[in-house]
Amino acid sequence: MTAQEATAGVRALRRSPAAHLWEDFARGTVAGGHGVSLKEVPFLTMVGVRVDPASAAGARIAAATGGLPTACGAVVSGPAGLATLWLGPAEFLVAAPEQAHDGVLSALLDALADGAGQVVDLSANRTTFELAGPSARAVLEKSCALDLHPRSFAAGTALATEIGHIPTMLWKVDEATFRIFPRASFADFLGRWLLDGMREFASTEDQ
Repeated sequence: MTAQEATAGVRALRRSPAAHLWEDFARGTVAGGHGVSLKEVPFLTMVGVRVDPASAAGARIAAATGGLPTACGAVVSGPAGLATLWLGPAEFLVAAPEQAHDGVLSALLDALADGAGQVVDLSANRTTFELAGPSARAVLEKSCALDLHPRSFAAGTALATEIGHIPTMLWKVDEATFRIFPRASFADFLGRWLLDGMREFASTEDQ
């Protein structure tokens, strides 16, 4: 058995932090004008990067990711579904599809091979929830510390916040889609919390 086959076998045995809630997420989906849906997007690639963006190492990281965000809340989209979120002046979170994991991690490690920064694989540390639909923002507003009005939180913005007292990153992908990055250990609590916030809109659709 090759190393790649062994890795593929291990990955096939993984269970995502909220897999036990997937049926509840499907049942909790609300259609129509007040619609909202919740799903887990498991096993996304997530890599924490610390680097001075003005340095040569920062330029190499930017070349590997498609660019680095330069302001609080900014997100830069890169190739093949990769996105880089601003966490601080010299700290970033790189998110990419699961299948890009090995290539993205390798490229980032190579970019900082001279030790001029830090790369940490955080893929197993967090999971991803996607809350979408006309009522997605209203669900979040029940327990999120941020001002989520579009004038303050535009599409393409990602900020650290709390939802239901759970620390998380919140990324507004478009006007009706939010991605939420909680730590894996909080996935069950936050998933159930969001489902509870969605129930009001199911009642509205029934009227």
